[in-house]
Amino acid sequence: MASDRNYLDFILEQLNGLENISCRAMMGEFILYYRGKIIGGIYDNRLLVKPVPSAVRLMPDAPRGLPYEGAKPMLLVEEVDDAEFLQTLFRTMAEELPEQKKRKSKS
Repeated sequence: MASDRNYLDFILEQLNGLENISCRAMMGEFILYYRGKIIGGIYDNRLLVKPVPSAVRLMPDAPRGLPYEGAKPMLLVEEVDDAEFLQTLFRTMAEELPEQKKRKSKS
């Protein structure tokens, strides 16, 4: 099942207090970036984030979910109605996530 654009818009609205939020559509789902770093994504109308230590600390009882078959488990964010929590989660996670690797250009 692909994610609904309305759900993406809702999540982006919840995150509107943050600068440098972006998303990219990928096979009916949406990858979420904050400060150029992949935080997680919208999969089957669920917000899933990478299970970095800060995310686990903020959501110790969060269920794990698979974004797609064969993927590594991610944390399911259930507090999507709490904009302040989501923004805190993204800010905290961004400190731990590595910078995106630059793609080599094809010459």
